[in-house]
Formats: sequence, structure tokens, C-alpha cells
Amino acid sequence: MRLSNNMKGAALMTGCVFSYVINDAFMKLLFSEIALFQAIFLRSIITVPPVLVLAWITKVAIRNISSQNKRLLWLRVGAEICTTIAFLTALKYMPLANVTAILQALPLAVTMAAALFLSEPVGWRRWSAILVGFVGVLIVVRPGLEGFNIYSLSALVAIMFITAREIATRKLTHEVPTITVVLSTAVGSALFAGVMTIGTEWHAVNTTSWLLLIGAAFAVLIATVLSVMAMRTGEIGFVSPFRYTSMLGAIGLGILMFGDWPDQPTLIGTLIIISTGIYTFHREQNITIRAKK
Repeated sequence: MRLSNNMKGAALMTGCVFSYVINDAFMKLLFSEIALFQAIFLRSIITVPPVLVLAWITKVAIRNISSQNKRLLWLRVGAEICTTIAFLTALKYMPLANVTAILQALPLAVTMAAALFLSEPVGWRRWSAILVGFVGVLIVVRPGLEGFNIYSLSALVAIMFITAREIATRKLTHEVPTITVVLSTAVGSALFAGVMTIGTEWHAVNTTSWLLLIGAAFAVLIATVLSVMAMRTGEIGFVSPFRYTSMLGAIGLGILMFGDWPDQPTLIGTLIIISTGIYTFHREQNITIRAKK
């Protein structure tokens, strides 16, 4: 795999998780004003129209695709919906820090799945970098044991479905344009959120909430596009650990939006995460230099 592909995939994944962090911050503010599924549904109906317009302009999303790719698309949309259910269930009954800690096992799960189902080679150095980064994340979130309960299993289920989503994305051939994947995800999520709003008490949406919804909609749209592109670029064992950079974005937005300044353990954990990223880049450069000799 060429260096440019791995580096591009890492950049795409970093942009993806930062976009998700922005979406999460906006949604966190929204949940204090309107109901959970109301917010998700309104965000979805804002997200779908621009994707439809882009699909109509490019004409690529309506290409005929093979039966295999159609099954993978259905699998990806289903995994996305199941992820939402499992994640929100865990988040409802567990402290955020504990859910975050469990989800940081995702790079390990995705890398392992890539090795098992896609036969991607993953050396001991990459496994070591992933594990060290995971330790850094645990130092940052410092989950309390009392916060883990039966709903921890729901968070683990979310990891399983996210992993299935990413592997399905990877197995899609380039016959399927990225916009097609994004459109199917957006429409599927909108339909699911619409069903979940049945029986939900709706609240009036003020101007500030609409602005937050618009910001969250475009952030999650960008994150979805970058997620699909990242999973189709570079080696998963190289790209996936850059999910850890989401902690850096969360810390930054915590300072800017909520005035939450990091303490010493947070700074230590962040330094570990940054160090693993620098090591990964440095090793990739050395491999490329040796390959050119």
C-alpha cells in the first residue's frame, strides 16, 4: 500500500472523528431543549435534502449496482441503525465516560475484523501502537467501576455493529460511489428516527436550536462522507487507530464550549495518544523510504 493512501486514509479518519465530535457537542446542547429522537429526526431531515441534490447533480448515485453490493449496502444501513439503538441505550443508563471508554475499543475491534475477514496483514508494531493509544484514552476518560452495569453489554453490541458497518463499507467495490453509500445511510437513519418519534412528546424549536440542528446536520454529513472514504482508503490497521484523535477534539471543544479545562491525567493521556500517532506516521515514512531503495 502506497504511503499516500495510508496518509490520506489517516487524514480522512481524523477529519471524520473531529466532525463527529462537533456533531456530538451540538447534540449535547440540543438535548437540554428538545427530546432525543426529535433532535435526531430533525437533524436527519436537514441532512437528506443536500445529499439528494448532490446525487441528482452527479447522477452517480442511481447507477445500477450488483446484487452483492446491494446486500452490503443493506447490511451497512442496518448496522448503522442498530448502532444507534445500542449506543443510545447504553448512554441512557450509563455515565458518558464509561460508554466512551468502552467505545475506544473500536480500533482494536475493526483492526481485528480486518485481519480475520479481509486478510489484511497487521504487524506487532501496529497492534502495540493501538494498545498504547487505548491506554492513553483510558487515562483521559478514567471510567469509574461503579458506572459499569448490564448496559455495558449494549455498548459492546454497538462496537460489534460499528465494526460490521466498517467491514461492509470496505468490501463495497468501487462500482458503488461514496454518495450512494452516504445517501442510503442518510435516508435509512431518517426513516428510523421518524419511526422512533412516534409517541414522543415534541417541544417547540427556537432559533438557537435550529442553528444547532443545522450545524449538527452538516457535521454528521461530513463525518459520514469522510468515514466512508477513510474505510476505502489505505490499510485499516493503519487508518483505524486515528479514531483516538477524537479525544483531542473533545478536549478542545470542551474548553471552548463548556469551559472544561483538562487536568493533569487528561494531559498525560492526550500526550500518549499524540505520541502513538507520531510513531505511526514515522514508521510509515521509514517503510516507504526503505521500499524506494
